[in-house]
Amino acid sequence: MTAEEHPLTAMTQIYVRLLNEGTDVWRPVAATALSDGTFVLAEITTMPAGETWEFRPGSRVVVEAKSFDGKTEMVAVRLLREHR
Repeated sequence: MTAEEHPLTAMTQIYVRLLNEGTDVWRPVAATALSDGTFVLAEITTMPAGETWEFRPGSRVVVEAKSFDGKTEMVAVRLLREHR
């Protein structure tokens, strides 16, 4: 693990968009924050049957704040790479 990839915090929750739902649907997912501000989606997470996530477990992603009914949450918006 490089210094850039050293986790700063324990697991936290971010949201990943579900694909092919017909409307915006977001799944809460456990992730680890890295020192560069990106997150790695927990590999222990299993995608429920019938769901297609925009980013797979183990992916390293960029997040942005998104408002859901007046509450701001962090959502995955761009893949950096598979974190292996």
